Amino acid sequence: MKKIILSTLVLTALFSCKKESQKTDDTVETDSLSVTQNANAEVAAYTPREISPENVGQYLAKNNDTLYVTNFFATWCGPCMREIPSFKNKMQELKGKPVKFTFVNLDDKSDWDGAVKNFVTENNLNGHVILLDGQKLDQNFFSNNFKQWDGGSIPFTYMRQGNKTDEYLGMMTEEVLNSKIDSFLK
Repeated sequence: MKKIILSTLVLTALFSCKKESQKTDDTVETDSLSVTQNANAEVAAYTPREISPENVGQYLAKNNDTLYVTNFFATWCGPCMREIPSFKNKMQELKGKPVKFTFVNLDDKSDWDGAVKNFVTENNLNGHVILLDGQKLDQNFFSNNFKQWDGGSIPFTYMRQGNKTDEYLGMMTEEVLNSKIDSFLK
C-alpha cells in the first residue's frame, strides 16, 4: 500500500507542475565519446526519442567495461537543473574514455516539444537525453531496477560498470560526482 501511495505521489508531482514551452527533436543513442561539437548541427538533428520503461531496464542492465552514468531529471526540478553543469563538466573531462552519460527526462509529454527541447538545445545535450513517459511507470519499474530509488523524488543518478553499481538520490555536487565516477575508473 505504501508503494502504491508513493507511486501515486511521484506521478502526481511529475505531472502537476507546468513547464516552459519548448520543442523536442530526435535524441540519437550515442556514447559520450561521440558528442558533436557543432551545436547548430545538433539542434537541426534533434528529434524526440521516447524509451519505454522496459527498455530503460534493459539499458540499465548493460554489463560491460563502459561506465554508464544515468541521471533521471525534469526541467521543472530546481536541484536537477543545478547539478547538470557538473555532469557536463565531467562529460567534457572524460571525452574519449569509456563512459556514457544519459539523461532520462521525466517531464510531462506535453513539455517534450517545449521545455525539454529548449533544455537540450541550450545545454548542447542532443544524443544524451531520452524521454520517459512517467505515466507508464509503476512500482514494479522502481523495485525491478533500483535498490534505493522508489520514485519518490528526483534527481536520481544510477551508475553501472560491469557488475558494480551505485545509486545516488538527490542533487549531486561536483565533488560527489567526481568521487563516484573516480571510484569506478580506478
